[in-house]
Amino acid sequence: MWWQYLLVFGGAIIVDITPLPLPPAFTLMIILQSAFGLSIWPVIIAGVAGSAIGRLILAYYIPVVADRILSAEKNEDIRLLGEKIKTKGLKAQLFILIYTLLPLSSTPLFIAGGIARISPFYMLPAFIIGKFTTDSIAVFIGKYVAENRDSYFTGVISLESAAALLLFFLLIFCLLFINWRTLIHEHKIQLKFNIWR
Repeated sequence: MWWQYLLVFGGAIIVDITPLPLPPAFTLMIILQSAFGLSIWPVIIAGVAGSAIGRLILAYYIPVVADRILSAEKNEDIRLLGEKIKTKGLKAQLFILIYTLLPLSSTPLFIAGGIARISPFYMLPAFIIGKFTTDSIAVFIGKYVAENRDSYFTGVISLESAAALLLFFLLIFCLLFINWRTLIHEHKIQLKFNIWR
C-alpha cells in the first residue's frame, strides 16, 4: 500500500514543477486519498513534501527559461525586485506565509523568486508551513465531500475558482509587465510590454 503514497508524492511534484496554472496539488491528494482510502496525515505529508520539491525544482529551472524568453532588461528588473524582497528578512517570510495561506496559486511566487535568483531554501520554510496548513484543511474538506457524494461536483466550477484563475494571470501580468525598477526607486507604476528577446 506504500506505492499509493508514492503516487501522491510524485503527483504533487509533477503538479508543482510546472509554471502553468494546473489544479492545485491538494486536488490530486483528495482524489487519491478518496480512491484508495488512504490515511489522511500520510497523504498530507507526502503531498506537501512533493509540492515543496516541485516548487524547489521550478525555482531552479525558471531562471534559465526566463533568460531565454525575456529580455536582459526585464530579467534585471525582476532580480531587483528579488533583492528588495531579500532585504526585508522576517517581513518577507511573513509575506510568503500569508500568501500561501490565501487561496492563490504559489506558482507566481516561485516564478518571481526563481527569476530574481532568491534561494528557494529562503522561501521554502514559510511556504511549507502555509502549504501544510491549507492542504490539511483542503484534504479534510475533500474527504468529507467524497464521503457525501450527493454534492460531490457542486461548486467545482464556481465564481471563486474563476476568480482564482483570473488572479493567477493578473499576478503573472504584474510580474512581467510592471517596471519594478521605476516602482521601487521612483514609486511610480509604469508598464513595459517590450520584454521579450
